[in-house]
Amino acid sequence: MNALDYLVMALYALMIVFITLWAMRRVGSTKDFFAAGGKMPWWLSGVSHHMSGYSAAVFVAYAAVAYRNGITIYFWWAFPIAAAVLLGAWLFAPRWARLRIHMNIESPMEYLATRYNVPTQQVLAWSGVFLKLFDVGAKWAAIALIINVFTGLDLVAGICISGGLSLFYTVMGGLWADACNDFGQFVVQFVAALVMVGAVAIHLGGFGELFTIWDRLPAQHTQIIQEPYTLGFILAYFVIYTLSYNGGTWNLAQRFIASPGGREARKAALLSAVLYLIWPVILFWPMWAAPILFPNIDDPSRSYSVMAMSLLPNGLIGLVLVAMFTHTLSMTSSDANAITAVVTRDILPVLFPKRFSRGKSSLIAARITATLFIIATLIIALNASRFGGVLSLLIIWFGGLVGPISIPMLLGLLPWFRKSHAAAAILSWAGGVGTFMLVKFILTGVSTAVLVASPVLVSLVIFAVMGWLSPVPARPEVESLLAALENDPPADLNATMRAKRRKA
Repeated sequence: MNALDYLVMALYALMIVFITLWAMRRVGSTKDFFAAGGKMPWWLSGVSHHMSGYSAAVFVAYAAVAYRNGITIYFWWAFPIAAAVLLGAWLFAPRWARLRIHMNIESPMEYLATRYNVPTQQVLAWSGVFLKLFDVGAKWAAIALIINVFTGLDLVAGICISGGLSLFYTVMGGLWADACNDFGQFVVQFVAALVMVGAVAIHLGGFGELFTIWDRLPAQHTQIIQEPYTLGFILAYFVIYTLSYNGGTWNLAQRFIASPGGREARKAALLSAVLYLIWPVILFWPMWAAPILFPNIDDPSRSYSVMAMSLLPNGLIGLVLVAMFTHTLSMTSSDANAITAVVTRDILPVLFPKRFSRGKSSLIAARITATLFIIATLIIALNASRFGGVLSLLIIWFGGLVGPISIPMLLGLLPWFRKSHAAAAILSWAGGVGTFMLVKFILTGVSTAVLVASPVLVSLVIFAVMGWLSPVPARPEVESLLAALENDPPADLNATMRAKRRKA
């Protein structure tokens, strides 16, 4: 890299600063900070949902899978996500927006106190915060590895620089800054990805050669199902993605909560699903061609970075680095905002009821919490190797534990599970977490598919069966809540509710 590449990176950082300063002017309360005041347009929400759904790990851990195994990465990662979000566009996305309208929520966990009870809400909130510490830490470690390949910068310095930039716009601009920066980052990534595809095509001998790479790669690279990515693994991850991308990952729920209504939330989900269906093909094509151009890469996780450094001229190298860098900033910043919402709206009022009243929070508390969360994740990133590395943190730990946390939260929105009470939620969570610990640390030698699938399946069965067999009917407030989530309120009622909240 030379001065031209660093100039591109500096211009990108300047763009973030200007967007954040603009967003700060729109943040006058925690409702703006956490939920964009319920005014986020569907196209911005959809792009932000897509950009917040994956990080630079795509260009590190997933690039390694693409280099070694070929197209299977698309069929166990991108395609199932597209199908999961498409399903959620009808089942979940509109309900999140209606929750905000009906209950004035700012946090995706806030409604659980009414749906179940406060102890259940606290168990799910605390465990979700703990899980996200490791998930976000893995993403910082991934971007530090990329920065090291491009610039030679020490991993610790790379983690601290990326974390510092995220800290600035997350703490100052809230969800508006997250979403608007997501859109700017998508534009940068769009250009960089097309540049990378063009460079690969030129070095292969022309754009037509992009479609002949499969004849020059091992036969295994065209196999959708291969060890350890079996059919069971793909199906298990489809279930996990359905839970995660429709709100089980809290920052993605926030994109729907911030929508003006259920109709807009559904359109945002549909846009994100289309992007997941099409865009990863463009991202992965250079990674699939990498073994032809660079057959002797010792560490496949560096394959995308090595290609960019070798094939692109200066200036464009910086652009590609920025594009990869933006993914991590997008995801980690939105995660920090979501965690902050849960801590300030759900956890602190229970821990310190005299200082923090339920349903209310302050911008100062929100910004302090966001700062502390990001610092904690940076510490985790510096110790990622202790947990098996980036891929282990992303696939095994997050995949295994997100289900038990998100099943009571997401299925609690659906009327079919109205009789799944607090006991079902707690036992579902405990059964899933206990199963993960069992297969991870005691039943050693199990396949990745079993390790990932068993916790979510145990949680799902416990939650559903206990609800269906329960002789106790749903409480009146639960019935009222579920009925309110079925349809958007009339426009005049919606305006009346907003006026009442403004007066309050």
